[in-house]
Amino acid sequence: MKATAKYANKKILVLGLARSGVAAAKLLHQLGAFVTVNDTKKLDENPEAQELLASGMTVITGSHPIDLLDEGFSLIVKNPGIPYTNPILEKAMERKIPIITEVEIAYEVSEANIIGITGTNGKTTTTTMIAELLNSERKVGEAKLAGNIGFPTSDVVLTATSNDTLVTELSSFQLMGIENFEPKIAVITNLFEAHLDYHGSREEYVKAKWAIQKNMTSEDYLVLNGNQEEVRKLAKTTKANVLFFSTTTVEKEGAYLLDSDLYFKEEKIMRAAELGVPGSHNVENALAAIAVAKLTGVSNEAIRSTLIRFSGVPHRTEYIGEFSNRKIYNDSKATNILATERALSGFDNEKLILIAGGLDRGNGFDELLPSIANLKGLVAIGETADKLAAIAEKANVRHVKKANNMDEAVNYAWEISEEKDVVLLSPACASWDQYKNFEIRGEAFVKAVKQIVSRENK
Repeated sequence: MKATAKYANKKILVLGLARSGVAAAKLLHQLGAFVTVNDTKKLDENPEAQELLASGMTVITGSHPIDLLDEGFSLIVKNPGIPYTNPILEKAMERKIPIITEVEIAYEVSEANIIGITGTNGKTTTTTMIAELLNSERKVGEAKLAGNIGFPTSDVVLTATSNDTLVTELSSFQLMGIENFEPKIAVITNLFEAHLDYHGSREEYVKAKWAIQKNMTSEDYLVLNGNQEEVRKLAKTTKANVLFFSTTTVEKEGAYLLDSDLYFKEEKIMRAAELGVPGSHNVENALAAIAVAKLTGVSNEAIRSTLIRFSGVPHRTEYIGEFSNRKIYNDSKATNILATERALSGFDNEKLILIAGGLDRGNGFDELLPSIANLKGLVAIGETADKLAAIAEKANVRHVKKANNMDEAVNYAWEISEEKDVVLLSPACASWDQYKNFEIRGEAFVKAVKQIVSRENK
């Protein structure tokens, strides 16, 4: 970790905990800052806050009191999930107190080069692919996962050296809080409408994502989705070197799909059918990862062998296994319609039973109609069960069921399925109606499958 006096003896407010807030508070404390931590969760229910209090930091819990700003903070490091419309942040902006996210602090002290990955869908899969590719032939150092993938960057930088690379997943929320952050290579997987409840408009959402390149120079590389005209227009406004990846056009200076093969700069890398994960969206993810791997000197054979072995990441079209001659996939991370559409593109609908549903955000599901046509079955769960069942019937899905919980949903899917069929959880909705997060929902799905298998094997 680089030494810096930038934060020493400064009064800094860390607003909101969770993993990234805890990591930021600890790093700032180590850098000599006078840290105050503020979290809405009460102290007696907040072990993270208790730990920080015991280490000598000031901790205020239970609410975000606006008069806290009277302490004279020179900086606020906010949890990415807290919107800028929060009253304490609105008052801070009035007082012109800088507001950043923890990835900015981590960048300031990182000895390792940073590769940043953002986009609407595919971030986690692409980030993981890139890390595995960069480690495939590595003799010195390590490509370390960081960021929104579950490893706070402020934690990872503590042990990363100049021989390492931080492969960092970045959300739009995190990117709104950067000032000097400059990845050596950045990837934007795609841009679609998302998180409008936070950003207010598509324009603001895209602006947040595009911030990943705002400090990049002609010595840096920006890998972009050439399938999207909007992205091609944005590419004209960056100082970075742009490489496109595309499944629809030949990108002679980038990565592309041609005649079912994956290429980089007119050099064939592998067949698309060899990828260890299904779906056209994963072809795009692989092309983006290939571009980064080639920019960093990974050989074609190492790329091919790594991507053949790559079986996905937890809760992202994750192959769970084959049980009773049925293939099981967990795509609990599909929290919007587009993600589910992309997952469905990788399967034969006539042999597919889909489990979908979750938090009702007031939207309909007409967009799913083309993707669910010819499904063998659809089991709808959660608050949107009625809506999804209605759409499934409109699409003439052969078997349509509504379930009260995941156990019931998996049992229905098993009853509908036959040998050589696929059972896929891809909800098209957030999990918060029944589960704290998509990970817990995915774990409930896997547990329910294993319970059925165990019962059948008795």
